[in-house]
This record gives sequence, C-alpha cells and structure tokens, in this order.
Amino acid sequence: MKAEVCFRRQDGRVEARPRESVAALSLQSATPWRTFRWYSGRKHYSGTYGSATVRDHVIHESRLELARLLFADLDPSVRGIVAQPFLLKAEVEGTVRKHIPDYPLTCEGRPVVVDVKPRDRLSKPVVASTFAWTRQAVESRGWRYEVWSEPPSAEPDNVRFLAGDRRDWLFSPELLQELRRFPLDGVALKDVARCVPGRAKERVRAAIHHLLWKDELRVDPTRPLGPATVLWGPA
Repeated sequence: MKAEVCFRRQDGRVEARPRESVAALSLQSATPWRTFRWYSGRKHYSGTYGSATVRDHVIHESRLELARLLFADLDPSVRGIVAQPFLLKAEVEGTVRKHIPDYPLTCEGRPVVVDVKPRDRLSKPVVASTFAWTRQAVESRGWRYEVWSEPPSAEPDNVRFLAGDRRDWLFSPELLQELRRFPLDGVALKDVARCVPGRAKERVRAAIHHLLWKDELRVDPTRPLGPATVLWGPA
C-alpha cells in the first residue's frame, strides 16, 4: 500500500512525506491537523486536558477521547501524547483515501497510533473500512495501531477520580517516601491515614491517590473506589 503522512509544523508549514520516512518523534512537535468546530447544538464535548505526561494541554473532541487521554496519562510506558498531528493518505483499491488518527502515543518500544470510536459505531461499513486500511498503513510502518472504545464502566470513573492527583510536582517527596516504606498490602483506603501519624489525613489520602495513579499501589480496577477499597503493592 502506498501511503503518505502530512503534518503541520509550528510555523504553519505543511510537510508531506512517504509513510516509511516519518519518525514518531517528528510528530511530537506537529500542531493538530484540525481544531474544534464550535456551533450551537453540537453533540460532542470538546475541550483541552492538562496532561501530566507532557506537562501541556492536549485537545479532545469527545468525552470518549478525554477518557482515552486519561488512560494514556495513567500509563507509565507512555512518554508523549499528541492530538491529531497528521493526515494519512493512502491509495486503496485505486482510490485515494484520507484519515486523521486521534492520538499517536510515544511509548517504550513501538509508537502507538490510536483511533477512538464508540463501540456501537465500529460495525458501520465506512468506519470499518477506514480503520482497516489505516491499520494496514500504520502497522506496515512498524508502529502499532489501536481502536479504543468504552472500557468497563468503573474503570474510567476511577481513573477520572485519580486524575485529580496526577501532578507529581504538587506532592511532598518526603510524604511519598514515608508511604512507600509502609507495608500497605491489604490496608483499606479509610485506614491509610492511621499509618502515618502526624500527617494531615487529607494530604495522606491525596498522596495515596497519587501513588495509585503512578501504579506504585494497586486496587481492583473493575470496582468503584471507596473507603473500603483495599490497597495492594505494585505487580
């Protein structure tokens, strides 16, 4: 399959390169190929998300895209997140096709190109065809391709809650070190503050949420977080 990647530099200059010659890092400085469309009655929820991974804002065009950003921010293997930085053009069965993937992620190992779509729309012929040739173009470049739909209901709620404590520069390194020294396996969230006497409960609780975000502690992701949630050490 012959394919081309078009991306826009910070100065507005557009570059078009054969798929094989595009490096993932070159896309990190690209600007979004398209921006928000605002109009009355718009059904999608657009906005910007303050990513702790890139320490910058990343745009999203729906709540489902926002959920994928939260999960990318939570993933310690993700090093970079860019929104819609390129237009992919490919010749498919004699016809030129175009598609703008949602999020290329720079990860440990191979980059991941992500498209976000509600599960009930995946079977639509146009969507299925677009994702099929996009997968072929991306994977033949040596990158990974992912179509992401709604996760189990409790997971995005938990991630959305923990995201409030995602910024590591807001936490006392001393408090985090104290918590790392305590054996917290099997301890319920409501009892954690007792393990660190002399510290404000609110600060201890927020620090525990941050360690959960950083995957230094674990809980059952399929169950809603609550006072009785039991903590476990990293896998």
